[in-house]
Amino acid sequence: MGMKQRHLCLAVAAVAVAAILLTASAKKSADVTQLQIGVKYRPESCTVQSHKGDKIKVHYRGSLTDGSVFDSSYDRGDPFEFTLGSGQVIKGWDQGLLGMCVGEKRKLRIPSKMGYGERGSPPKIPGGATLVFDTELIAVNGKTSGADTSESNSEL
Repeated sequence: MGMKQRHLCLAVAAVAVAAILLTASAKKSADVTQLQIGVKYRPESCTVQSHKGDKIKVHYRGSLTDGSVFDSSYDRGDPFEFTLGSGQVIKGWDQGLLGMCVGEKRKLRIPSKMGYGERGSPPKIPGGATLVFDTELIAVNGKTSGADTSESNSEL
């Protein structure tokens, strides 16, 4: 195992431990002050992972801390596509979806300051709201798995 891979493994482990600790403390209060990332499912093989600048496709269900759903790509049957880390989405997504494997599912608890702030997004999201997103990474740069789907390999 190379040095980069070892550092990546240590970073993933540290994030997982932090997410567990933060999730446990979040049960005391519905609102959060820091981004909380809970990994709900991670594929055994993680060959395609999200990085800043990648075009990713994500299914999600967004709700408030009282459980009321304000948006869902699952209900529409149409995952949302955007460039990660480019500011096209709220900060909680740009940070909370980094390092995610295709097929992985995460629960993000996003503080207001990393969501829609004090203004909210009326009429469904009030100002100062903590947001809860159930997310699933569908594709990274068009890849839905580790297989190379480019035409250059179709002749093999």
